[in-house]
Amino acid sequence: MNVLSIQSWVAFGHVGNAAAVFPLQRLGAEVWAVNTVQFSNHTGYPDWTGTAFSGAHVAAIVNGIVARGAMRDCDAVLSGYVGDAAVGAAILAAVAAAKAANPRALYCCDPVIGDVGRGVFVRPGIAEFLAHEALPRADIATPNQFELEHLTGLAVATLEDAKQAVATLQARGPRIVLVTSLRTDATPADAIDLLAAEGDAMHLLRTPRLPYAANGAGDLMAALFLFHRLARGDTAQALAAATSSVFGVLRRTAAEGAAEMLLIAAQDELVSPEQQFAPVRC
Repeated sequence: MNVLSIQSWVAFGHVGNAAAVFPLQRLGAEVWAVNTVQFSNHTGYPDWTGTAFSGAHVAAIVNGIVARGAMRDCDAVLSGYVGDAAVGAAILAAVAAAKAANPRALYCCDPVIGDVGRGVFVRPGIAEFLAHEALPRADIATPNQFELEHLTGLAVATLEDAKQAVATLQARGPRIVLVTSLRTDATPADAIDLLAAEGDAMHLLRTPRLPYAANGAGDLMAALFLFHRLARGDTAQALAAATSSVFGVLRRTAAEGAAEMLLIAAQDELVSPEQQFAPVRC
């Protein structure tokens, strides 16, 4: 399996490609990592150092991969946080190149826009780019609840609301949608839900709610869900496998009180999660 992952990179911690590359490699995938930034740490800290790369830089790296004739073996393109529209255009050019060389290649778009409490935290125009340009070209989308509501304009208070919003998003492009965090009136206070859909089939999975808000957990979830959907060809199985692994990593991180995800220390959870969760059709 070959995955072209176009995301940010941090030297310290695990977000963007630093949350996606090692887990994919640990599971056996080849990852062609194209970094959109090189920062010391994620921007949730009071300060950081480093450089955000231009769209031209990202396009040049992708073009070098294309020149190797590698795109015919590309199984998927994965994208996350988009810093500016020029980088977004470079991502879509990479998707077009991958699909031209291998029509079976999938594009997984993690539409990073914001989150509950923080609101929208991307630059002006990025949410519109994702809604009107990236997602119509995507095969898989992995929004959180806030992003699902923002992209569809629909409030999600009940499970039926969530299913309607997912169907609305599917109608705009991605046939597979994973809502990576969901709380409705049916979600217990000590739990968190995930909802995955492919076509008309929707599956809900519930895990305990951990006392830990992890930067990069969504990046990890998107990467693992993409891997397992490619490997297994089944969305419900991908939901179960990815969620079980992410939960295991976060549980270990919370238990040790670490500030960043313990991807290396908890790497066995990526391959054989200690606790397995099963989705239900909804």
